[in-house]
Amino acid sequence: QVQLVESGGGLVQAGGSLRLSCAASGRTSSSYGMGWFRQAPGKEREFVAAITWSGSSTYYADSVKGRFTISRDNAQDTVDLQMNSLKPEDTAVYYCAAARLVGWAPSRPSRYNYWGQGTQVTVSS
Repeated sequence: QVQLVESGGGLVQAGGSLRLSCAASGRTSSSYGMGWFRQAPGKEREFVAAITWSGSSTYYADSVKGRFTISRDNAQDTVDLQMNSLKPEDTAVYYCAAARLVGWAPSRPSRYNYWGQGTQVTVSS
């Protein structure tokens, strides 16, 4: 079992930056693929970014490519999402997720086994 806790959300003006962090505990997180998803009111949960267990490969949704950066520190069991040049359409609850490597598909929510409780990000125009 893996427990995930997100932090770092808040209110920011358009063009600003936020850094989200996800702390993992329980069974080792170093062998899991990790991802960030978001869900805005009335919309489905959507993929934002993911990173392999080694950190050697990263994946991004087209809507955040070039603005967001995902990173992980296996020694600290943390996964961060640096968000720059934020836009009002980035407003959502952001969730951290962990996936066992077998059958992992980075952008598919159904392929993740553990989820955090989410952190609110609000970008004002």
